[in-house]
Amino acid sequence: MRILIYLLLCLLLFSSSCFAKQPQQPDKKERCPVCGMFISPYRDWMGTILFKDDSQLFFDGAKDLFRYYFSLPNKNDSRTRDDIAEIYLTDYYSVRLLPVNQLFLVLGSDVSGPMGHEMIPVTGEEAAKTFAKDHNGQKIISFEQLTPQLIPKD
Repeated sequence: MRILIYLLLCLLLFSSSCFAKQPQQPDKKERCPVCGMFISPYRDWMGTILFKDDSQLFFDGAKDLFRYYFSLPNKNDSRTRDDIAEIYLTDYYSVRLLPVNQLFLVLGSDVSGPMGHEMIPVTGEEAAKTFAKDHNGQKIISFEQLTPQLIPKD
């Protein structure tokens, strides 16, 4: 009986992870909706927003993704933040797309992204502290602490 319950729990966990929204990779023609840059050459910096309607937008970095996020809704897009299913950013060290709530953002470092000064996503607070120390980072925040005023201007 225990084995049957264990197998059912495993099946339930496996099936729920199969249906979770996962980001797709951009094609070569995909452009950032904020600046118009092609995404493919900058996959190491890429961010993406998955919407509840299964659509997805790609960005050339965290900075442009958050500019878009804080602009919703706008004249070009009637969607709201409530329409967002998940936000993913590329972790600086592992170069993997991860949910934004698993990352810390290092602001004001000497590391530049495709569009100049960038917010650097790093997994874990200790790794963020190390990155900030190694690259003159000025501030470490979580997604929940982010405001439009903290987004780099250039």
